[in-house]
Amino acid sequence: MILPRTYKCSFCGKEFPPATGSALFKNDGTIFYFCSTKCRKNMVDLKRDPRKLKWTEFYGKEER
Repeated sequence: MILPRTYKCSFCGKEFPPATGSALFKNDGTIFYFCSTKCRKNMVDLKRDPRKLKWTEFYGKEER
């Protein structure tokens, strides 16, 4: 039995099932997956850093 792949939100880090959420394809070939419009708006429209928001899984993590 093949299990469906779960996606991980590019902004908050939460896993979500297929057929939900949305994807953004950039011209350079990168793909961003979003679990909600809240995450998409924060990353694309408002250009916020997920490391500075407490409700994301990336909060407080330093870039390597």
